[in-house]
Amino acid sequence: MLTSYVLPYILGVDMLSLIEIGSRIVSTRKALNLSQKDLAKKAGISRATLEALENGRASELGFSRLTRILTAIGLDLVLQEENQRRPTLEQLRAEDHDA
Repeated sequence: MLTSYVLPYILGVDMLSLIEIGSRIVSTRKALNLSQKDLAKKAGISRATLEALENGRASELGFSRLTRILTAIGLDLVLQEENQRRPTLEQLRAEDHDA
């Protein structure tokens, strides 16, 4: 099951930080009952690199390594315009009405 992980990226708009991405990787890895060693091996990276990412210490990770990690745990990067990541007023009202 591939889960999309949306990274909005438009000039002038901040991307998600590596800390936020690392946090999502930790939670997904643990939900899959994978150790850091297992995920690192599956993604073809060192355990130290994975540990640095998960703890917000990876300053330069590189796209290739990040996508290998995400693919190994069933996540994907998706580029999306900023206004599509926020719910509209109508969506919020419908959510509130359904609750």
